[in-house]
Amino acid sequence: MSAFPGFPAGRPGAKPADAADAIWQVITAMYEAYTAGDRPRIDACLDPEATVWDSGTAELLFGKSDLDRVREARPATGEGPVETGLEPYGQVVDVFGDIAVLRFWLRVDFAPDPDAGELRPELVRNTAVLRHGGDAAWRIVHLHEDVQQPGGVPVGGH
Repeated sequence: MSAFPGFPAGRPGAKPADAADAIWQVITAMYEAYTAGDRPRIDACLDPEATVWDSGTAELLFGKSDLDRVREARPATGEGPVETGLEPYGQVVDVFGDIAVLRFWLRVDFAPDPDAGELRPELVRNTAVLRHGGDAAWRIVHLHEDVQQPGGVPVGGH
């Protein structure tokens, strides 16, 4: 028997699949937009005041202006390893009213390097907190990225 009336036994924030699917769709839409280079679509998945622990930045980012500053400092296209795909997977979703906590992995694949050969994928452990807003949309209010395996380096490299 569940300790929380209305919730299934097991995870205290477990919700029906439709809520989990809607929350997961925010993440997949964000990465689809990233792959397409569509920053406005990415930003539509984020609350304008969202905080972000970006995997490439030590400081906590506060809102869109901080995120844009970090985005502009990233290497230009054509510099460094070439990303060939992103795959978010392994999601665990808990919903507490209008707040959801999502944990998932992200795999980033890279094209082989002409000189070094096959490049190792990057594996990133993520936690996202989303809020269900008045417009009935889920938006990310906090995202924490934690690189567990740096990628874009030759397989067998350090």
